[in-house]
Amino acid sequence: MKDYQEYSLLRHNTFRIDSKCRRFLEYESIEEAVSTAEVLRSSKLPFLIVGGGSNLLLTKDFDGVVVHCGIKGIDGSCSPIVKVGAGEVFDDVVEYCVEHQLYGAENLSLIPGEVGASAVQNIGAYGSEAKDIIEKIYAVEIATGNRVEISNADCCYGYRNSRFKSEWRNKYLITHVSYLMSAFFSPKLDYGNIRTELGRKGIAEPSPRELRQTIIEIRREKLPDPEITGNAGSFFMNPVVGRDKYEQLSEQYPDMPHYYIDDSHEKIPAGWMIEQCGWKGRSLGPAGVHDRQALVLVNRGGAKGEDIVRLSDAIRHDVKAKFGIDIFPEVNII
Repeated sequence: MKDYQEYSLLRHNTFRIDSKCRRFLEYESIEEAVSTAEVLRSSKLPFLIVGGGSNLLLTKDFDGVVVHCGIKGIDGSCSPIVKVGAGEVFDDVVEYCVEHQLYGAENLSLIPGEVGASAVQNIGAYGSEAKDIIEKIYAVEIATGNRVEISNADCCYGYRNSRFKSEWRNKYLITHVSYLMSAFFSPKLDYGNIRTELGRKGIAEPSPRELRQTIIEIRREKLPDPEITGNAGSFFMNPVVGRDKYEQLSEQYPDMPHYYIDDSHEKIPAGWMIEQCGWKGRSLGPAGVHDRQALVLVNRGGAKGEDIVRLSDAIRHDVKAKFGIDIFPEVNII
């Protein structure tokens, strides 16, 4: 088990903010996860569990213990179930599945972050979510050190949400996630501009590899590389509104994009509303809004966490004033 004091978290958050923690622990096996749980039980310090930091905004140094999973490995021996170490990069799992003719994750290509976080956040993009493929989560209960297996159904997954973010927060150290894939390729092409991009390439019926590559190209065109420009991807969740509110706004904005949820609800893209408020490409000090995707807030150089929060608050105020809708951060603000 790795154990460091006064540790910089610069490599553990994609906003590239150089905050520190008092102590940093990384477990690389189930046995080390059990030992880590014992350390957390005996310590009087608060603790924070992190993944790749692609959904994290640090606003100050953390006066406690930061815990990270370093368990690697992709095991497809029980195909179509793929069991993966929680410290693996999630996109590497998508690549593995496409390479081994296991389908269902193609639209999740290039989402940053690690496998453990996919189960916590219920990551999603282009009409797909992690909950669609997660079979089971393997973890160590911090309070007891017991090894547990948690089913998909028990996680109560919702839009970018799960019990790990509420009543199970800081209850488990995730060691592995198993995904139930399909041997049959059934592409989802009707979300965003997937069909447009495929049509531009002259592809009517994409192969799994062609769909994955197209998703990657779309994301790279719209989203900044965090290795170059600090960001956490989509900063805000897309709000779901009632039918009455949607109809009111659609009368005012006939070209407003929207996505059907059910007969009573529609999803309105937060990025579109932010752009309508004039924030796309603008900056507030060293923090700014990406010039190609208004849903992404960026560190233009030297920004601190509070600079990003100040920008977020200004955007939320303007969206509420113009559309009467509250938008909320998707990122975990510490």
